[in-house]
Amino acid sequence: MPRIPRITNQQILEAARQVFLQQGFGASTLEIAQQAGISEASIFKRFSTKEELFFAAMGIPEKPLWMNELESLYGKGDLKENLINICLQIMKFYHEVLPRIMMLRSRGNAIAELGGKEPKPMRDVKVLTAFLEHEINQDRLRPCDPQTVAHILLGSLMNYVFLEQMSSKVSMATAESRIETYLNSGDPATEVSAFVQSLVDIVWQGIAPSQD
Repeated sequence: MPRIPRITNQQILEAARQVFLQQGFGASTLEIAQQAGISEASIFKRFSTKEELFFAAMGIPEKPLWMNELESLYGKGDLKENLINICLQIMKFYHEVLPRIMMLRSRGNAIAELGGKEPKPMRDVKVLTAFLEHEINQDRLRPCDPQTVAHILLGSLMNYVFLEQMSSKVSMATAESRIETYLNSGDPATEVSAFVQSLVDIVWQGIAPSQD
C-alpha cells in the first residue's frame, strides 16, 4: 500500500503566512495547524518555537546575511568601501522585509516583541554600533558616538526604502534587482547605489580618521 504523502514544510509555512497576515503574531498555532490540515504537535516537530515559525513564514531571517558579512570585515580593508557595501546589503534586506512588515501593519496586525526578545530594528542598531565602536578603537575611525552614526545610517536606509515602497514608480523587485546588480558588478550607475554612496560620503566627513 503506497504511503500517504506527508505535508511539506513549505505547505506549513504557506498556511502559517495566511493566518499570520490575517491575525498577526497573536494567531494560535492550533489554528495554523487546522489551516494546514495537520496536528499542532506536527508543527513543533518542524519548528521549535512559534517565533521561528513566524519569521520563516514571513520570510524574515533570524540573522540577515549582511550581519554575517559585517563579522568578516572587522579591522579589514578600506573602511569607507566596507560601509558602502554593507549599507547596500542592509538596503537589500530592508527591501525584502519592509513590505511584509507594512502589509501586517496595514491589516492592523502589529508585530509583538516576540518572547520578550529585543525588537529586530534595535538589534540592527546594536550590531552596527558594535562594528563602528571596534573600528574607532582600532583608530580606523575618528572618536565619535558609534550608536548615533548607526542610527543615522540605518534610519536613512530604512526611510529610503519606505518612501520607495510608498511610491508607485519603482517596484520592490526592480529596486532589489538594482542593488543585486551593484553588489555583483560594482557598477555605481544606479539611483540606489548613488544614494548609498552619497549617504556614506556625508557621514564619512564626520567620522573619517585623522590624517595626523
